[in-house]
Amino acid sequence: MWSAGKAPCLARHTVGMSPRTGHGMTAAAVGEFSGAQKWLITLSAMLVTVMQVIDTSVTNVVLPHMQGSLSAGVEEVTWVITSYLAANAIIIPATGWLAGYIGRRRFFLICTTIFTVSSFFSGLAPNLTFLIIARVFQGIGGGPLIPLSQAILWEIFPMGQRGLAMAVWGIGIMMGPIFGPTLGGWIADNWSWRWIFYVNLPIGFLGFVMVSAFLFDPPYLKKPGRIDALGLVLMVVGFGCLQLVLDRGEHEDWFDSSLIVALSVVAVVAVLGFVVRELTAREPILDLRVFTDRNFATGSTLVMMVGLGLYSSMLLVALYTQKLMAYDAWNSGAVLGPGGVGNLISLIIAGRLVTRMDQRILVAGGCLINAVSLFMMTHLTLTMDYWSLTVPRFVQGLGLGFIFVPLVTLTLATIARDKLGNATSAFNVLRNLGGSVGVALATTFLVRRSQQHQSTLGANVNLWDPETAARLKQWTLHFAARGSDSFTAEKQATAMLYNDIVGQAQVLAYSDDFWLLAVLFAVLPLAVPLMRRVRPPGVASKEEEEGSGRVEPLPAAE
Repeated sequence: MWSAGKAPCLARHTVGMSPRTGHGMTAAAVGEFSGAQKWLITLSAMLVTVMQVIDTSVTNVVLPHMQGSLSAGVEEVTWVITSYLAANAIIIPATGWLAGYIGRRRFFLICTTIFTVSSFFSGLAPNLTFLIIARVFQGIGGGPLIPLSQAILWEIFPMGQRGLAMAVWGIGIMMGPIFGPTLGGWIADNWSWRWIFYVNLPIGFLGFVMVSAFLFDPPYLKKPGRIDALGLVLMVVGFGCLQLVLDRGEHEDWFDSSLIVALSVVAVVAVLGFVVRELTAREPILDLRVFTDRNFATGSTLVMMVGLGLYSSMLLVALYTQKLMAYDAWNSGAVLGPGGVGNLISLIIAGRLVTRMDQRILVAGGCLINAVSLFMMTHLTLTMDYWSLTVPRFVQGLGLGFIFVPLVTLTLATIARDKLGNATSAFNVLRNLGGSVGVALATTFLVRRSQQHQSTLGANVNLWDPETAARLKQWTLHFAARGSDSFTAEKQATAMLYNDIVGQAQVLAYSDDFWLLAVLFAVLPLAVPLMRRVRPPGVASKEEEEGSGRVEPLPAAE
C-alpha cells in the first residue's frame, strides 16, 4: 500500500506520504485497499468524528452544573451551546475548499488538534467568557470532521461495500445525539461537568496518531488557485447570523426583538449574496453547481427534512420527560437509548440491503416507519409509563436506519470523486440547517400551542360543574388535613386546579408537535420517486483491474 515502486508508471500521481517510509501513495493504490487497511482508515476517521458528534449534544444536560460553577444566568450559560453551533455553521460550508487548499490529511490533523486543545481549555475555563471562546474554537475544529469522514469512507470502499461503510458512519453520527445526553448527565452527576471535555483528550491524541499513520490525500484533490475572499466573508457572516437567529429566536421572542430582526436581515442579505457569489466565482468556496445533479439535490432536501424531524422529536422527548414527568437527565437519556438500539439494528440491515434492492423503497419505508412512531407519540399522558415512551423511540430508531443508508447512497453515488468533498460539505450544511430549523420551530410551536390550549381549557372550566367542584373539594380537604386554614386551603386547591390546566395544555401542545412531525414523515415518500435508483457497476475481473490500475468507476443511475 505504501510503496511507490509497485506501479512505476503512476509514480508521478502520488497522493500522500507514508509516515513510515516517506514514499508516495499511488492513484492505483487508492483503489486497492485491503480489508484491514480500509477499516484502519475508517477507525481513524471516525474516532474523533464520533467524539465531536457527542460533544454537540452532551452539553445540553450539564448547563445547570455550569451555571452554578461559573455564577452565570440561564440566558448567559446557553451561549455555551450557541457559540459551538454557530462556529459549526460557519466552518462546515468551507470544508471541501479548505481540504483542497490545505490538503485533506493535513486539514484533518489541524481540525483534530484544534478540537482536542480547545476541549482542554473548555475544561479549564475559569469563567463563562473563557468557556464560550474555547467552545467557538471547539466548533471550528469539530465542524469539518463530519463531511471529511463521510467523503473518506465513500471513497475507500467499492460500491458493493458502501452501504456497510455508510452504516458504520451513520452509527457514529446518529448515536451521538442519542447517547450524548445520558453520558453527559452521568459524568456531571458523578464527576464534574469539566470532565465532559477532559475525556476528549486521550481520544483526540489517539485519533491524531491514527490519522497521521493511515490517512492520505487523494490524487484528484486540487489546490484552489486563489482565495475567494468575498465569498468567505459572506459565508461567515451569513451562516453565523442565521445560526444565531435559529438558536436565540425563541429566547428573544423572535421578531419582537430588535436583535433578532437585525440578525435576520443580515443573514438573508449575506446568504443570498453568498449564493450569487458562489454561482459566479471561478473557484467558489462551496460549489453550488453540485445541486444540478438530480439525485443530490433531492437527497439533500430530504436529509434536511429528516434532520428537522429527528432533532426536533428528540428535543421534544427530552423536554417532556424532564419538565412534565420530572425525569432526571440520566433517566431522560434512558428513554432515548432504545432509539439507538433500533437504529443500530436497522443500519446493519440497511447496509446489506442497499445494493440488493431499490434504495428508494428503503427510504420510503423508513419514512413511513418514522411516521408511525411519531403518531404513537401523539397519545401522551402525564401518567404513561417508561415503556410507553421507549417503544415509539425504538420504532423511530428502526426507521431512521432505513432512511439514512440508502438516502446517502442515492445522494452521493453519481457525484464525481473530485467533487465529493464539496458535495459532503453541502449535504451536511443542509442536514445541520434542518436540525436547527426543526428545534426552533418545535420549541416555538410548543409555546404557542400551549398558550392556546391553556386559554381554551381555562375558558371551559366551570366552578359550578359537579366534577370541578368535587376536585376542588378533594384538594381543599387535602391541604386542610396538612394544617392549612380553610381560606388558605381553598386558595391552594384553586392553584392546584390551575396547575392541572397548565399541565394538560402542555400535554396537548406536545401531541400537536408530534402529530405535525408524523405528517411530515408521511409526506416525504412523495419526493422519493424524483431520485434515480443506483445500481452497482459491472465489476471487471480481478486480473484486469490489477493490470490496468484503474480506480473503480462511478455507479450508473437509472
